[in-house]
Amino acid sequence: MKREPKKTRKHRASPAGRSKAKAAQVFPLEGREDIIFVEINHLKEHEEVRPPYLEELKNQILCDGILKMPIAVDRETYVILDGHHRLQALKRIGCTRIPVLLVDYRSPDIRVHAQREGETVTKDMVLETGLCGGRMPPKTSRHMVLVDGELHHISVIETVVNIPLEHLK
Repeated sequence: MKREPKKTRKHRASPAGRSKAKAAQVFPLEGREDIIFVEINHLKEHEEVRPPYLEELKNQILCDGILKMPIAVDRETYVILDGHHRLQALKRIGCTRIPVLLVDYRSPDIRVHAQREGETVTKDMVLETGLCGGRMPPKTSRHMVLVDGELHHISVIETVVNIPLEHLK
């Protein structure tokens, strides 16, 4: 998977009319210019969350006092690909922003699979659902990335960031 060039200015809405976060701030993590802080309300969800897991994750984040991993987001639409539970946990904690890993969802190196046998999920379905404000059932999609010729869950490219919660409020 190719890395995007270093960004030195704030992101603006794309010409195609897809809304990026206004005033997204580049995250100063050496070697990971593709991780930025985004206001939570600029992100677009495409899946529901599982309440028991959400509560468990929220409590774990509060206990740790940090968010360990960014969430993965399409760089053009800000539709969440991985991290719906982390986003909802931070909302419930009272955070207003979150670190996100921006990825090129149109890249052939990123794929989506259905979690349940017999179902079909496509990238277009994910984007359309997120952009229209709809929600698929929890764990409908499984986003994968091609790394060194092998498919892995997209979380393999989500670097540990350990951001204190006070930096997200």
